[in-house]
Amino acid sequence: MERYDVFNGDADGLCGLQQLRLTEPGPSTLLTGVKRDVRLLAWLEGVADAQVNVLDISFHENRQDVAGLLERGCRVRYFDHHYAGEVPAHPRFEPHLDPSPRVCTSLLVDQYLGGAHRPWAVVAAFGDNLPQSAREAAQTLGLSPHTLKELQALGELLNYNGYGDTLDDLHYHPALLFKAMQPFEDPLAFFRASSAVDRLQYNMGLDLAMAQARQPDWEWAWGWVFRFPGGAWATRVMGVHANHLTNLYPDRALALMVYNQDGTLRVSVRSPANRPHGADALCRQFPTGGGREAAAGINRFHPVLLPRFLDLFRQAYEV
Repeated sequence: MERYDVFNGDADGLCGLQQLRLTEPGPSTLLTGVKRDVRLLAWLEGVADAQVNVLDISFHENRQDVAGLLERGCRVRYFDHHYAGEVPAHPRFEPHLDPSPRVCTSLLVDQYLGGAHRPWAVVAAFGDNLPQSAREAAQTLGLSPHTLKELQALGELLNYNGYGDTLDDLHYHPALLFKAMQPFEDPLAFFRASSAVDRLQYNMGLDLAMAQARQPDWEWAWGWVFRFPGGAWATRVMGVHANHLTNLYPDRALALMVYNQDGTLRVSVRSPANRPHGADALCRQFPTGGGREAAAGINRFHPVLLPRFLDLFRQAYEV
């Protein structure tokens, strides 16, 4: 049976697939994209009688495409932690879906595999800005604090590479980055040996320095809203910068907006780390919005809607 691996291009998607392929080696067709490209299953129109593994893209956004795959005789195994909505029962559909704010897709894969390749799940949890969940998962591994910091750094770098308006904005196509990771059972070996890591570290430092020089456009005791200019650097770094601010100020909510080429805004929302709820519900009130409770976004947001967004942002998080 032909096999397709469909995965988000961020740390969670990469590390989830890495765990699966280390356990189930063999050829497959890879399908991925930038982090915000969540309608990846639309590219499988016409595929029939295949095994399709899906990692870290919203089932809610791909519901009709999953139905089409099942109608064409495919088996679909689905791992995800974003809002899913109603999940159908079907003999060829195997869902592993959990929107809990302390869970990521790679932790669901880790659970499914009984911890067979847990270090990669720890990398993903750090990359998805779930440091507490990452450390809890790592407790069985006996890792030193220095090693944990290396795994955290790798997760942040893999996540940073997934952000971009198009694949040309990324330093590495996620499929190529996955192929570079694939031979490494130990993520530390990849972190210490790969030239890709060095390149990502250097460029993330440059982009973060530009982001950290920006001041918020709106500020309250309980939260911030930033608007960044357009440009690949701003789109690349928005997720990492938002995560860093959330970790530094765990009682504050955050919205970070970057201008798209068409004049709309791309929005990343972070719930306060100490109250990790509400981001997905906020973003789903706007077209192209979605995500999960702790972190969500809107792909195309018209600036005329800013007053409404600020009002809903205040309703969601003001204390």
